[in-house]
Amino acid sequence: MQKFVGGQLSPVLVVTGTSGSGKTTLLEFLITSLAAEGVRINMIKHSHHDIELEPPRKDSARLRLAGAAEVMVASPYRVSIVQELRGAPEPTLEQQLARMSPADLTLLEGFKSDPIPKLEVYRPEVGKPPLYPHDPYIYAVASDQAAPAELPPHLVWLDLNQRASVLEWVRNYCKESK
Repeated sequence: MQKFVGGQLSPVLVVTGTSGSGKTTLLEFLITSLAAEGVRINMIKHSHHDIELEPPRKDSARLRLAGAAEVMVASPYRVSIVQELRGAPEPTLEQQLARMSPADLTLLEGFKSDPIPKLEVYRPEVGKPPLYPHDPYIYAVASDQAAPAELPPHLVWLDLNQRASVLEWVRNYCKESK
């Protein structure tokens, strides 16, 4: 699936799964591998918790807490924008994607209920049921267990211990989504 990211169409893929399944570890591998190949990757991580991106006594935090709606901190190494919602609704995924720079692929983590193509990371030892039986937007599952016999025909089952095969599936997903 493509979405507008930074004014251009870009493939978007959610990496989903229950807490402790290894989503961040897999994402780190995918981003490192694809970036090394010259693929420009954007990442949006959704959290249900409050986030603190700056030390509380730094100038930028003090100015934000003083009432600035947005604070941009810029250096020769990175740029960060912190926007205070102050009771306003959380920006939609479309709004978040529109703020991102153009990319070859935008990966998302934490958007379990959004109707967007997903790759589920599933580990039975986490003790929670898989998401794929109830989510038609899960296109592939990366797991350390063998594929179940009742696997839906549209679903691709990947060996999580063979990360190169997961990377290859993501590459193909990008090509097919353009």
